[in-house]
Amino acid sequence: MVTAKNAWALVPLRLLVGFGFAAHGYAKLARGPENFAAILQAIGIPAPGLMAWATSLLEFLGGILLMLGAYVLPLSLPLSVVMVTAMFGVHFRYGFSSIRLQAFGASGAVFGPVGYELNLLYVAALMVLALSGPSPVSVDRWLCNRKGEQS
Repeated sequence: MVTAKNAWALVPLRLLVGFGFAAHGYAKLARGPENFAAILQAIGIPAPGLMAWATSLLEFLGGILLMLGAYVLPLSLPLSVVMVTAMFGVHFRYGFSSIRLQAFGASGAVFGPVGYELNLLYVAALMVLALSGPSPVSVDRWLCNRKGEQS
């Protein structure tokens, strides 16, 4: 467990990871889950239409809940599954690096395909958050205090 002294270090991690998931989920919903379903179908995910909606909503709502510090432990596994699926379905073939600068021209930088580095960072961050217990200013901490549990 995290001590009171260093528990605050988890707050920015929780906020950033949550925001990242929420932003990606929102982007999938805004573009239309049917567009994401085409990608899922191309990488061989079963029931791509259903999985596109499920993934988009999980990322969006799960990201918001992470930012609030609510249900961090139970959300960590399904969000990690999303990251591992993306890692092996899309990013693994491009190697580790998430930044592959190919050129720089008048219109700015040109980047190549994204590797699996960020997927691993998200999974590691979710593991840290899940294993550390409730952080300060979180719904999970409030719920523990309300139940009279030590966190």
